[in-house]
Amino acid sequence: MLLSVSFVGAQPNRKISIACIGASITYGAGLADRETQSYPAQLQNLLGDRYSVTNYGVNSTTLLRQGDYPYWSTKAYASALASNPDIVFIDLGGNDSKLVNRVHAGALEQDGRDLVQSFRALPSHPRVVLLLPIVSFVADTTAIWDAAIVKTIIPHLRNVAFDAGCEVLDMHPLLLTQSAHMPDKIHPDEVGAALMAKRLHAFLTQDNDDRFDIFKTLKPEHLQSFYGYACSEFAMEGHPCKIVQPKRAAKHHPWIWRARFWGHEPQTDIALLERGFHVVYCDVAELFGNAEAVRRWNVFYDRLTKNGLYPKAVLEGMSRGAVYCYNWAAANPEKVIFVYVDNPVLDLKSWPGSQRTKTERPEWEIFKKDFGLVSDEAALAFQGSPIDKVSLIVNGHYPLLHVCGDADRDVPMIENTIPFEQKVKALHGDITVIHKPGFAHHPHSLPDPTPIVYFVMAAWQAYR
Repeated sequence: MLLSVSFVGAQPNRKISIACIGASITYGAGLADRETQSYPAQLQNLLGDRYSVTNYGVNSTTLLRQGDYPYWSTKAYASALASNPDIVFIDLGGNDSKLVNRVHAGALEQDGRDLVQSFRALPSHPRVVLLLPIVSFVADTTAIWDAAIVKTIIPHLRNVAFDAGCEVLDMHPLLLTQSAHMPDKIHPDEVGAALMAKRLHAFLTQDNDDRFDIFKTLKPEHLQSFYGYACSEFAMEGHPCKIVQPKRAAKHHPWIWRARFWGHEPQTDIALLERGFHVVYCDVAELFGNAEAVRRWNVFYDRLTKNGLYPKAVLEGMSRGAVYCYNWAAANPEKVIFVYVDNPVLDLKSWPGSQRTKTERPEWEIFKKDFGLVSDEAALAFQGSPIDKVSLIVNGHYPLLHVCGDADRDVPMIENTIPFEQKVKALHGDITVIHKPGFAHHPHSLPDPTPIVYFVMAAWQAYR
């Protein structure tokens, strides 16, 4: 779906007005000088004179009409509507996680849709963006409780974003590792508010192509929500495929290709959707990156690029997904911008084989069948894993990122990323390894995907 977005570029002397709707975090509670330190105030400084940012935050307010202090009943809400803004950020939901309010959580989606529509119905037809609540470090389960935010509030707000077709920004990971900048465990200090303002500034100033809608040419057979984004599901040669559309496509239409384990630890995918990337998937389980898997991916790639996606892809593989990524990249070096893999299988003799652990795995027989290996001896002589294709991978001249748990016993680094990294560096390839000390195979990714997103965006911008 293509969002209808209001622009005021036709009136060059008119400032673009931004209304920041929210509770105490928006208001700037706890800050020494909220007039200059709140995130709306800092956003104003970042945007400059072309914009006018107004803080309509009211302490303790809820999105819920049945909440203990509904935002709906405030003078600030009436003033925000009367301002007829061009852009609206809605940062509500934290107070709805309190026990007194979350008993009414079933009404969140209707109230959320109604709040979005109340702004969209204004003469300015503003661009409305839902901000998912930031993390809470409070231990009191009756107060603003993070478990309720993550498991109840955020899923409801994502449904609002999908149903209403409005934009959504996941602010929750932003301060996950910044507890030092949340002195009362709920409200950010000046530094934390600056992080929020910088994220909103980057969001507002990214280079988009609002005319592009891949679903106009690749007609969806079935649409469902992927964390608030429209996901088209269809079959290609009888195999499941998915395309998730960003709310607003980035210029040149970048995309990230999830190789395996669709939707698992999706924080990087979500962060890139926010930045205008499409997210795609083509099921080739369980072919372990063999010639048939590569062929199917080639067909899928052709379909995507002929319908407007950029000719080079970002590849993402968790665990055995890395085999699919690297084997396809080795065969298609000119079609790859960047490869991000996570606790990756790089030698199929390590997994589903078990050189060190001697563990029997049912996938071993599937692997042998996929590659026509008639015996264990033949399988142990196999030379078709990513670790055997390093020269082909390096010759593609695209950067590589590995995120690895140092205590991974399922896919040991010593059999996979460590020798792979050594080979890549020996050939002067570009590889970065982020180590997670003490972490096992799970969980994948990083709670705050910012470091991963940084590398992806740097690689993408090199091609723009």
